Amino acid sequence: MLDNLSNRLAARLSELRRGHGWSLDQLAEQSAISRATLSRMEKGDVSPTAETLGRLCAAYGLPMSRLLMMVEDSFDPKVPFERQPEWRDPETGFTRRSVSPPATGLSGEVMEGHLPPDTVITYDSPPKPGQEHHLILLDGALTLSVDGIAHDLNGGDCLRYHLSGPTRFETTPMRGARYILVLI
Repeated sequence: MLDNLSNRLAARLSELRRGHGWSLDQLAEQSAISRATLSRMEKGDVSPTAETLGRLCAAYGLPMSRLLMMVEDSFDPKVPFERQPEWRDPETGFTRRSVSPPATGLSGEVMEGHLPPDTVITYDSPPKPGQEHHLILLDGALTLSVDGIAHDLNGGDCLRYHLSGPTRFETTPMRGARYILVLI
């Protein structure tokens, strides 16, 4: 059984699709996700992967962090560690913690990501083209490809870019990666 956050995410995904006036077949065409998978996600039978959420967000023109914010209950100026929502990709083990979630009146947000060793996550298109990103690798090693250009990062490195095309996050078989991502 899915946890409360996952159930709220399932309900929000269904609301988004209906709000766009799309059938499951139309969303499947827009997102390149099967109709059956979309239906199971909206019913809360399965939790979406990071890649699947990325495709849905691209179809809706919505940053993933905004989607995850939509399922949170409230916004407070102080975000204690225990109230920072964390999402785990059931397929890869990738975890994403919203350190400073998006909020009305604030332009930026901050998230922390953990990628296990030997993990690849790809996003075919950006949910919000042109969005400014600053990725700071805290620990490990990561190859981040932005618009087809690979950048090898080690602990302490920072990669700054505007999101405009496909991205690929890849860790080596021996090392995972822990990073902070600032989105503006």
